[in-house]
Parts: sequence; structure tokens; C-alpha cells
Amino acid sequence: MPAPEKTSESAENNRGDKIFFAAFMTGIAAISFGIGAFVVLAEVPPYQSMKNAWRAGTALWEQRTKYSSVERLDFWAPARTEETGVTINKTDKTQKGLTLYSSGDGPHAVLIDMDGNIVHEWRMPFSEIHDETSPIPNPQKDDFMHWHTAKMAPDGDLIVQYTAAGDTPYGYGMAKIDRNSKPVWKYLGTAHHDFSIASDGRIYALTQEFRFNTYDNRKQLTPPRLDDFAVILSPEGKEIKRVSILDALINSSYANMVDFAPYFSNEDVLHTNTIQLITEETAQNFEQGKAGDVVLSFRDLGIIAVLDMDAEKVVWATRGPWLGQHDPDVLPNGDILLFDNQGQLADPEAGQSRILQIDPATNGITWEYKGTTEHRFDSNIRADQQRLPNGNTLITESSGGRLFEVTPEGEIVWEYHNPIRRDDPDNPGQKLIPVVSQAERISDERAALYSDTNFTPTSPDGEKQ
Repeated sequence: MPAPEKTSESAENNRGDKIFFAAFMTGIAAISFGIGAFVVLAEVPPYQSMKNAWRAGTALWEQRTKYSSVERLDFWAPARTEETGVTINKTDKTQKGLTLYSSGDGPHAVLIDMDGNIVHEWRMPFSEIHDETSPIPNPQKDDFMHWHTAKMAPDGDLIVQYTAAGDTPYGYGMAKIDRNSKPVWKYLGTAHHDFSIASDGRIYALTQEFRFNTYDNRKQLTPPRLDDFAVILSPEGKEIKRVSILDALINSSYANMVDFAPYFSNEDVLHTNTIQLITEETAQNFEQGKAGDVVLSFRDLGIIAVLDMDAEKVVWATRGPWLGQHDPDVLPNGDILLFDNQGQLADPEAGQSRILQIDPATNGITWEYKGTTEHRFDSNIRADQQRLPNGNTLITESSGGRLFEVTPEGEIVWEYHNPIRRDDPDNPGQKLIPVVSQAERISDERAALYSDTNFTPTSPDGEKQ
């Protein structure tokens, strides 16, 4: 029996049902959008859950796309020159010694002589020290991290800090390793960026963690945030004190300085990148702090601060003519030497970076080094400097993979380019160079520990001498 034919009336009703259904769904979508907009703008529940889910999804997508190969990490930068190793060495004007640096191509550090020959090398992947006590349950692969900072202890062992790419927290911890790259101790707190070694062997370091608290009258400090802590480790690597840096700032007379945070940094409001212990020597002429306090650098706030570790309070803070600064060091005369990453704006052809020596009482510049057209000086992130015993300054131009030494008059008397190169996977013909986050000229008794070593020196390109 044939099916009955649809009448024009039933077809019209069917069309009407479809229109009604479409209108109904459009209305539901509009109402849902309106409710969602209200939740976001008014920041009422479930706003925070929605925000967290969005951020987590975005971070996961970025991790799986942006960090698809080692060469795409920000541990690598376009090479600015084909030159490698030592290119300038005016031996009558340099501070003699060995130079220690860590490189963005992996968890290792190199000790070189003034000619660029490798005197010693340390290498220890994070996988060798990671265990179930780490707050990082699933760390990145070893080649996705490097030693952001490596410093030589008085006994010649190395203390190193692990930094990972494509993960948050990105600080993975610290370790002390001997001259044979064997671990002496490990600290698996989320240590990041920098640390300072005291004369008694204690270590002052930075750690980070997500926090979900809020502050009265600080609506912009929304949770979750990546907050920084100053910690003290025993000579054996055990944590003996921990201070919230944000709490120490909020609870001080400098609390309003947190309002200087740019819109993009509220989820990492301080981005503390330096911790330097004020010693008995440097405290003598430094009125802004006392021995045992620490100097901190808050990159995105543009602030240099002094934290009293006993009172757990910021006791001094200032802003000045610098931008994105790193590594404020208190000098014996009470001045502060710092790396101004992006504050050299007067001469773009010379590069945007400079080294400033500041009188902290006035913020006046007492000494400055900046690049030239011939020798550009440019590292938008990372980097540091070291005032040497002879008055020269060793400078780490991280983004350029370059170390160089300048006299007080600004003459470059020693220069070294990281010899490692790789092909840029996204730009055929372009070479990449690993960043050099930090370097140190070792000209005291520690250098003698490696002057009679069984380690066979090698040239900058890896050939045995």
C-alpha cells in the first residue's frame, strides 16, 4: 500500500517546526552567551573554573605545538655571526682567569681559559636526580632543559639550577655536582633563575609555585598566580627557611609598587630573576640593607628591592631608568651594577641593552656601557654581568650567545662566541646559537683547582689539544 502523499499543509507545518527549532536554539545560544558574558565580566562563579580551564587548555595546546623540537625553544636564537670561540683577547688589559658558563643546548656547563680552550666540562641530565619527591611529576625531556645558572662553590664543585621549556613551573630544582659530574646533593624544590652562595656554604635561592590566595585592595592579583619565594638552603642542600616574596612586598611600605605591574604579568606579577646576598663587605657602604638581607630584581615591575629575610619584609625598593632588568649586584662602594636589557633607546643601531652602575641613594648613573654600531649590544631577556677585580666588567649577552669583557673606558678587551650552532628548522640557511644565560670569571683560588687537572683540554670546536 503506497505511503500517503504529504499535503501542502503538513509540509508547511514541518517547515514551521524547523524554523521554531532554529529560533529556539538561537535563543538558547544567545542566553548562554549572555550568561557567560555576565559571569566573565562580573567574575562570579563559575568564572574562576572557566578561566582555569581555558588557561590549562591554551597551555596544553601551546606545549604540544610551539615546543615540537629543541631548536624551537627560546633557549636558541638566530646566530648573529659565523665567528666562534675567542675573537678578541688583549692580554695586557684583561682580568686573567677561567670563565665558567652554561649553555642553552642542554644541562651542562663549560670552563674555558682565556684562549677559549675547554679546561673542564660538567654534564648531568635532570632525569638522573628526579624522583617521586619532586613537585614536577612528569618533567620535560632532558634536551628540553638547561642549566640557567651554574656557579662554582669554594671547594670547586658546581651548584646548578635546572630550567625547562614548555612547562610551568619552569624551575625544576638545583643540584651540587662534583668535578666528575656526580651528584653530591639535590634540591627538588621548584628553584628557578638565580641563587647566591654564602661564605658559610648556605645557598640563597628562588623558588616558585602556584598560589590561590587573594589580597585586599589588590583585585588585579587574581588566582592562580605563579608566585616567588626566597629560600635558604643548608650547605647540604636542605631547605631551612622560606619567605613569600609577594607577601613581603604587600606587607611593606612599598606595597603600592605592585600596582606598576603591566596587564600581561598579573599571573606572574613579580617574575623575580635575581637574588643576591648582601655580605659583610658589601653592607659596609650600602645603606639600603644589611648583611644577611638579599637584593631582588622584579623584572616586570622594573623594581630592585631589598628583602630582610629575618623580618620577612621588603625594606627598600626603587625603580629607575631601566627596562626588563637582570642581575643587580651590590658593589663594595655601595653602588648597584645591573644589566639593563631593554632601556637603551637613544641609539637603536647600538642595540637596546646596556650595563648601568647606579647610586641607590639618587638613582643616578655613575657608569654606563652600551654598544656601538660596530659592536651591537642586545639581549632582550636573561643576561648578567660581573665586576672583575681589575675594574673591568665581564658581560653575558645571552640572546647573542656572547661573552665579552670591557674596561672602565668601554673598550672590549676579550670576546667569546658560543661555538655551538644548529640549523633553524623554520628558516633554511639560518643558523641558531644557544643562549648563554650566565657566566663567571674565576680568578681566585678556585681556578687553581683546575689548573692541574687530568681533564684533557680541548679547543672550542671540540678537538683535543
